[in-house]
Amino acid sequence: MSPEQITHIVRETLYTALEIAAPFLLLALIVGLLVSLVQSMTQIQEMTLAFVPKMLALAAALAIFFPWMLKMATKFTHNLWISQWEKVTSLVQYVQ
Repeated sequence: MSPEQITHIVRETLYTALEIAAPFLLLALIVGLLVSLVQSMTQIQEMTLAFVPKMLALAAALAIFFPWMLKMATKFTHNLWISQWEKVTSLVQYVQ
């Protein structure tokens, strides 16, 4: 396997991981900012008040986005296996 092929696989892996994680990262950022805004307006500095809404929002997002996440991960894995299988079969044909 050439360095270009390895670079391509690593790039696709990182892109897929970022694409899957992006909704959760953005949601945690938005909820964190909103909770911080409410805390600063009410002058309540309770740590659980910042933690619990994020966890509830992320749990809800996981329930909503899980089919999409599974589809993305399955598609990536399928494409990876197909590309590697084509290389193996071409190598076997070359050896025969």
